Amino acid sequence: CATFSFINIWILNSTNELIVHFTMKKVTAILAAVLVLCMAGTANAQFKVGKLVGAAAKGVKALTLTDAQMAAYVKESVDWMDTHNKVSDADSPYTKRLNKLVEGINDINGIPLNFKVYEVIDVNAFACPDGSVRVFSSLMDIMDDDELMGIIGHEIGHVGKHHSKNAFKQELLTGAAKDVIASTSDVAAALTESQLGKLGESLAGAKFSQKQENEADDCGYEFLVANGRNPWGMVKAFEKFLTMENKAGGSSSYIDRMFSSHPETKARIERMTKRATKDGYKRP
Repeated sequence: CATFSFINIWILNSTNELIVHFTMKKVTAILAAVLVLCMAGTANAQFKVGKLVGAAAKGVKALTLTDAQMAAYVKESVDWMDTHNKVSDADSPYTKRLNKLVEGINDINGIPLNFKVYEVIDVNAFACPDGSVRVFSSLMDIMDDDELMGIIGHEIGHVGKHHSKNAFKQELLTGAAKDVIASTSDVAAALTESQLGKLGESLAGAKFSQKQENEADDCGYEFLVANGRNPWGMVKAFEKFLTMENKAGGSSSYIDRMFSSHPETKARIERMTKRATKDGYKRP
């Protein structure tokens, strides 16, 4: 499902007469294939072209959302999640601990960061395209401070490398809200509770490729170092997750999402260990 910068599509009828030609930017190869295959050999080709071009236009619309529209959808989704999860209050030990750990950490590549704790039983943490970082209390329960900062650094790395933004944009293109979003002009569409829930799930559960995870490791490492934190925390957190993976029943949705295989987990640990050692950082 490779993505091209642009693609030209010509649709001909059975007598090789041109029915329609159009150029689409950032359209996926699979969409182009569907258009061509659906057109091939049909007697009512012109009728189908209208529908398919309309569908393609919706896809292009979603893929070319403005930064302002993206920001609006992200904010609405984050606000929805903050409303539908128990957020630790200011006096909570969880909030105090997190605030102390991230003191002085304000942005990643110019994107302002904000931090909150969700008091829920899932072991999870995620960072959104707008810089909203959400850490689950159950993750805090099993991680020491260095390990927790390692995970936070990694998740923020996805923001710094724009992985979170690209994953969210893909959800806008293909998810439950795609038709509503594609039908609007320059302003963000009003979404239903169900649609906001789906978008929230996509932010909290975005799954990235191994290449993206490695990029987030590197970006998170550099982020931790730039903010005076010990990058060994990332290694220690990965080691703890590997131990949990190896224990019967020790897996979790977050571990499954972040580590797709044991060999890759070990390789990531080894790579970050070598980097921290080479850079002269002492393991806590």
